[in-house]
Amino acid sequence: MLALKTRFNYLFTSTKGLILVAIALCALISAFFGSLSGPMADLGVKDVIVKTFGIDLVESEREGRLIILYHTIAMAVIAIETYMITDLVAMKENQRVQINSTITFGYLAAIIGGLPFAYWGTSWIMHGIYIAGLTLIFFAGCLLAYALWPWRSEYKVKNTAYAHSKSGYDLERVAFFSVSIVTLASALFGAIPGSFYGNGFFTFLAENVVREPIKTTLQKSIIGHLHIMLALIAIACALIICRYMDFKGILHKIAMPLFIIGSIVLSMGTWLVVPFEGIAHTVIYGGSTIAMLGALLLVIYSWDKLIKTGLEEKELKKGNFFQGLAALVRDPIKFGVTWQMVFMNFTVSFIGIFVAVKLEEIFRNWPFMDEKLILTGHWHILATLTATILLLYYADLAGLKGKARQWFGWSIIIFSDLAFGAVTVYEMKRLFVEEAYQQPVVNITNLLGDIGLVVVLLALAALMVWRLIDLFKKNGRWSQEVHEKLKSYVEEK
Repeated sequence: MLALKTRFNYLFTSTKGLILVAIALCALISAFFGSLSGPMADLGVKDVIVKTFGIDLVESEREGRLIILYHTIAMAVIAIETYMITDLVAMKENQRVQINSTITFGYLAAIIGGLPFAYWGTSWIMHGIYIAGLTLIFFAGCLLAYALWPWRSEYKVKNTAYAHSKSGYDLERVAFFSVSIVTLASALFGAIPGSFYGNGFFTFLAENVVREPIKTTLQKSIIGHLHIMLALIAIACALIICRYMDFKGILHKIAMPLFIIGSIVLSMGTWLVVPFEGIAHTVIYGGSTIAMLGALLLVIYSWDKLIKTGLEEKELKKGNFFQGLAALVRDPIKFGVTWQMVFMNFTVSFIGIFVAVKLEEIFRNWPFMDEKLILTGHWHILATLTATILLLYYADLAGLKGKARQWFGWSIIIFSDLAFGAVTVYEMKRLFVEEAYQQPVVNITNLLGDIGLVVVLLALAALMVWRLIDLFKKNGRWSQEVHEKLKSYVEEK
């Protein structure tokens, strides 16, 4: 009984344990419900899973099922980011405990209530538990925003190498606070339409109404909610990596205002979609570009730091190009968290901007299904690439070392990029291949995409199995991590 209690305390009170549980649940949900996807249906896997587990797949309820599935995964990801933030950013211990415990109950309730409601019969008791979970997560966000309040004298910057105001207030903390506030407001942007269910609002997928000339206010609100929540999760992830890489110096002082302004302008742009759709997208482009510049400065700082430390390890003051490149990529975990941000531009940001600029000229002349593919691929790639960054960061926290660290890091980087590069080509194939000759491209990109995603899931499964085996050991890593904090730079700042 004592052994179970100590392990329970590790999993649900320590930061690393909380992150481990949330990642494990994300992995299980993704793997299980991924077996119901189109490619799995073609292989006959879907039918076996449906019959074995008694899943109730009513076709008319498909949109609702997908929305609940996406929300349950998203809530777990938000919980993971919250655990990281509460441990990396200075706050009172009782605040950290309150935030972590509230959001843990929240996302678990969302999963326990939402998935049975969506896939095993519409029990409205389960739906109530799901809604209660979302409410708890929102409340945890309010607690987080209060704890992050940056204008307290005890949180002033002590090391002037970090971005700060003239009065000494920590601008990185202001960035975390700003993102938390606009995230709460953007959550309401989706919750308000949800409150109108049965009273003028019906479930829909955003990609299905993109070509409708007239959209209702509630539909515009949902579309804005979808875009901004994914973007803010990505910005929060970038700020977490700023702490992980100990981002500081002149680039840090430029980047933090960019993150602050970018997140606020981007959020305002999506909110403006409802009353002023015509100008809203211009504001969105401006906000996203500003935030992306902040991320670019993070990448420049991180790569310069990795190269310098790598050369120092080899006792070289200045190396040639190939020595610098070897130093940069020697650790796939630390290289990967920023490389994935760079790769994201080629598969998400640049594609999204190009499609928006050439929408009427090119893409609205395509068959609807092809435009729909771009939209769904765009959102899925952004979400999953952000998840790979968090996963690489967790692998370092978990203590992955040696050859296992190399194999895991490069597997995640190479095969996720292979998958999403293939998906990007699949989305945009009409630009360079005539319709009559598209089938070979479709076949190859689908195969590469499947291979990439399978390897990523296998790498994740290996990491989870390693941690599970450790959990059964009496004096495993978990026993040392119960009271261990994430590496933070609070004392230096």
